[in-house]
Amino acid sequence: MNQKNSPDKAVIYCRVSSRAQETEGHGLTGQETRCREYASSKGYDVVAVFPDTISGGLDFMKRPGMVALLSFLEAQPDEKFVVIFDDPKRFARSTRFHLDLREALRKRGASIECLNFKFEEDSPEGEFIETIIAAQGELERKQNGRQVGQKMKARMQNGFWIHNPPIGYRYETHPGRGKVLVPNPPFDSIIREAFHGFASGRFQTQAEVMRFFESFPDFPRNKHGQIKQQRVTDILTQPVYTGHICSETYGIKWLKAQHEPLISLETFEKVQERRDGAAYAPKRKNIGDEFALRGIAVCGGCNVPLRSSLARGKMGKRYPYYLCQTKTCDHYGKSIRRDVLEGEVGKLIKDLQPSPGLIALARAMFRKAWDARDAQAKTIRAAATRQIKAIEKETATLLNRIMGATNTQVIAAYETKLAEMEKEKAILAEKRDNQIVPTGTFEEKLEPLLLFLSNPLKLWDSGSVFARRAVLKLAFADRITYDRINGPRTPEMSFLFKALSGLSGPFERSGAGGGT
Repeated sequence: MNQKNSPDKAVIYCRVSSRAQETEGHGLTGQETRCREYASSKGYDVVAVFPDTISGGLDFMKRPGMVALLSFLEAQPDEKFVVIFDDPKRFARSTRFHLDLREALRKRGASIECLNFKFEEDSPEGEFIETIIAAQGELERKQNGRQVGQKMKARMQNGFWIHNPPIGYRYETHPGRGKVLVPNPPFDSIIREAFHGFASGRFQTQAEVMRFFESFPDFPRNKHGQIKQQRVTDILTQPVYTGHICSETYGIKWLKAQHEPLISLETFEKVQERRDGAAYAPKRKNIGDEFALRGIAVCGGCNVPLRSSLARGKMGKRYPYYLCQTKTCDHYGKSIRRDVLEGEVGKLIKDLQPSPGLIALARAMFRKAWDARDAQAKTIRAAATRQIKAIEKETATLLNRIMGATNTQVIAAYETKLAEMEKEKAILAEKRDNQIVPTGTFEEKLEPLLLFLSNPLKLWDSGSVFARRAVLKLAFADRITYDRINGPRTPEMSFLFKALSGLSGPFERSGAGGGT
């Protein structure tokens, strides 16, 4: 039987460091059960339980469960409670916070009891031992943190990504390798298309990339259901998509990773160049996916790209138009129906259709180029290997200089140069590794190209905006100038069609559009 003045009410405090521990042997349920058994053996009446799922090294005032416990004690100043917990490590794993928490409970009139340690009140020896126990817990926490950091660094140095998988990847456990990033359909193809679209100019700004992501309902969004511009920036500047690892924390620069890349380093560099030089337009409603010539057709009067517009008519029907919005131009504000403009450009596409004999000649030329590919690949691989060896030799020299340097500015300059060399070596390695003999037969690889060359109008007539833009990029080397009176001027052909034209003389044209 407890003495008259001894407390007979108790509260239980339980804590684990992660959600996963809740289901393990030392989880919250297990701690609560043991604490209740202890309270029963002491004759205490348990009136409340306060759980926490948070790391023990944090300030106790940042633990929701502990804050609730202290508030509970403050709300009942006339009651005396015993705070019961499983182990000193559950109480705090920081000497400073342990002592501060002891004082906070003492001020609220509460005493503490632990299943695995006996606290001695008002005893210098007991206080000393308690401090040692708290210091030991803090030491273990810091040692564990150091070991975890070392293991994470070692794994990254071995080419394995250790953080949350970027969009487009997921983790897959492989025997002997642990968790490895693997492409995560369909988001991997979305990420690829975003990079290639921005690198090629199909997406002129990051705002257009963001709208592209928004067109996929399942693409990851924030808690408000939005895709922010920062997410687009994070994706477009993430080297992990190239199959390389960079980490400022662990001093890793362009290390070849163990996972499959989604894009090439060359594509990544083109994206960075466009980001550095691009002016980002503010986000606006996107109607570009309804106009194949948006950004490609320019006004014949001012040579400024035509704008696109959807005018509303009766009954809410929409009418698509192109128009010039240059105020100093004679054609300012005068609209051109989309179907008229794109129909006349289609006539230009029709005129590009080469004869069967020319296609046969092109086939022979491609066969010759195909046969020469292997020899060319070997030459490029050998040259890249020599350059990589030269960079590695220069890197070793630079590392020796860093080891011998004492000036911090000189060391920083060396480290910057070292990072640039590592990146250059990664680009050369990718270039070397990409020089491989193509798989499949010559006919299998060539058929799609020959199909396009023999009849580009067929792809144009599919009506798909993206297909039409692909035709325009493959067929013409520049934008198309359109005059409201005379129609489209004949644009400069792409190198591919220009080469075919040079084999048999200029293509015969039906005179569509007038002008040259």
